Amino acid sequence: MAASLTSTASNVMLSINEKKTVSVEIYRPFRFYIASHYSEREAQNLEDDLETVKKLRSDLERSSDSPDVRRDLLLTYYKALIVMETRFPISADKDHINAVNFTWYDAFKPKNKASQQSIQLEKAAVLFNLGAVYSQIAVSADRSSSPNGLKVACNSFMAAAGAFAFLRDNVSMKVQSTTVDVSSECAGMLERLMLAQAQECFFEKVISEGRTPGLCAKVSRQVGLYYEEALTALSVASLNQNFDRNWISHVQLKASLYYAEACYRYGMELHEKEEIAEEIARLKSGISALIDAKKSTKGVSAQLLDAIPKLEANLNRNLERAVKENDRVYLMRVPAASTLPPLPSYSLVKPMSMSEVLDASKEKMFTSLVPDNSAKALSRYTEMVDDIIRTQAEKLQQGSEITRVKLKEMDLPDSILALEGNISLPMDLKEDVEAVQISGGPSGFEAELQQLKDLRRVNQELLIQTEELLEKEAREDAQFRSQFGTRWTRPQSSTLTKNLQDRFNRFAANLKQAADSDARIERAVKDHSALMAILDYRPIESALPTLARPIMSLDANEDAVVGSLKQSLVILS
Repeated sequence: MAASLTSTASNVMLSINEKKTVSVEIYRPFRFYIASHYSEREAQNLEDDLETVKKLRSDLERSSDSPDVRRDLLLTYYKALIVMETRFPISADKDHINAVNFTWYDAFKPKNKASQQSIQLEKAAVLFNLGAVYSQIAVSADRSSSPNGLKVACNSFMAAAGAFAFLRDNVSMKVQSTTVDVSSECAGMLERLMLAQAQECFFEKVISEGRTPGLCAKVSRQVGLYYEEALTALSVASLNQNFDRNWISHVQLKASLYYAEACYRYGMELHEKEEIAEEIARLKSGISALIDAKKSTKGVSAQLLDAIPKLEANLNRNLERAVKENDRVYLMRVPAASTLPPLPSYSLVKPMSMSEVLDASKEKMFTSLVPDNSAKALSRYTEMVDDIIRTQAEKLQQGSEITRVKLKEMDLPDSILALEGNISLPMDLKEDVEAVQISGGPSGFEAELQQLKDLRRVNQELLIQTEELLEKEAREDAQFRSQFGTRWTRPQSSTLTKNLQDRFNRFAANLKQAADSDARIERAVKDHSALMAILDYRPIESALPTLARPIMSLDANEDAVVGSLKQSLVILS
């Protein structure tokens, strides 16, 4: 079977063997693809990266390295595969890399193999082997005599569980027609198995530290639950034919042993609480589980079989004591096992997250090659960003207009400035006011208006004089034309003075329009004379209105409200 059995002083755990592969030519097909799809110069620049990938794959094909070295190799190669996946399409397509064929054998049934032109198969196999190597590191750790060894074993089992969980959740579903060992079902089963063994490490720890029977019972029960979940997964049709019977027997016996162990430890806690009736029921349930487990122990290691009679003896001894005490002292009715609530459990382990461990974002290989899908994604991203910016700009413009109207309706921020007495005029308006003040203020307007009247009278007199001269010239022309008849050869007056008459009419119209305008100005000055009196104030800001604070405050909260309004206005600006 694809697992090796290793024992500590009192326990046996499983490690997973790696999948085997065959040699694959990586360098030439990848270099040809770069040269044909990018350029020969690009292919030359990436020679070192291609050699690195070639060496990683070559090292992967050998299995003579230590588990620690294998782990680092698998991690490095998997990150390289992630980088390559986005840049090198591997398939039977004529435009893709179609000369690379990955072949991997089933770890549990080596006669079965999968051979595909797919980088997903390569990734799945590498992840499986990573979980297998982590399990080998865990099993090889010295748990019996070294606290650090127990820690290494537990952490490595959780790392193995993380690798198998990552395989199940991210890669298995992308691989078509492959071997059973990298299927989602198998990866899930192996994750449960690794968690069970990691929890076992914690059970060994709490036992060695002499923790309370209640805690030991909870930890033990969780070990059994993980093994039960693994056993359930092994019983699925797609898996039960792919594993040796001794695999299933091992997991089944472990599940029963740790259930019985939990009954034994929980019974000790019940005895301390003098809950003798339930103690008897729990001990009987544990003994029954061991009796059933002994019926299918074919292929199980001798070390594991030795644990059965020892635990059974402990259960029987405590049961005999509890029965005697109940018969003589407590006289309690022993409940049926089926009526008992589930044993309490407590998990101390979880799959290690592999997201950071397998993160390839900082890898430097093939960085000069921009994947086609990345270029398309960048274009789509740019269009999306432009669309978002346009939409948000329109919303901002609409919001600004609505805000301006709302602030105007609430007389903000003018009301706050008036309340604080800090209001000031716009610079252009202030300069106009100062110009008026320099010219004499409101009283200066009256002098200006009087000057306008005088100028209008003079212009009107000049216009009348001009009109009289034109009329006189026309009369004289008519008189001489009547007196001399045909001897008066001068053109008619209306012809000679036509331009002058047109200009006269324009001047007359302009003067009338100016008179109307002056009249409107005079009326406006007269109507607003009282308001215009503030132009005599120096400085002009002293004439601006202010808001008086209320004589009585109802809740002394006005300052806070004003402060909040000011802060909101600052944010809006």
